[in-house]
Amino acid sequence: MTLLKLRESQIMKIHYLTGICAVFFVAIHILFRVVMPFGQSLEYQNVIANYHNIYYVVLLELILIFVSIHGFNGLRIILLELKQSDRWESIMTILVLAAMIGIIAYGTRTIIVGSGL
Repeated sequence: MTLLKLRESQIMKIHYLTGICAVFFVAIHILFRVVMPFGQSLEYQNVIANYHNIYYVVLLELILIFVSIHGFNGLRIILLELKQSDRWESIMTILVLAAMIGIIAYGTRTIIVGSGL
């Protein structure tokens, strides 16, 4: 399990970086939405049109990845505060990584289906 053993300082740098990136890309996403009136931006044909815009699809994927990594790492940190042992840390890291990969895979599938690729 030494492959999953990073120093906490490295993990916290990843956490901070993903948080900053998530805020940046969500801000861009909000700017995409402000271009047209809110009610109109939620109409079916506009939502589908967004999924056919490659830049918007890439933006959604980046938001999915950064928010998932940041959120699941935060959950991991909280779970490690509950109990502190090497075995617990390894188990929580593996479970959180598996959940994160599952969420990213399902979200990516949804983006691909929505874009019609």
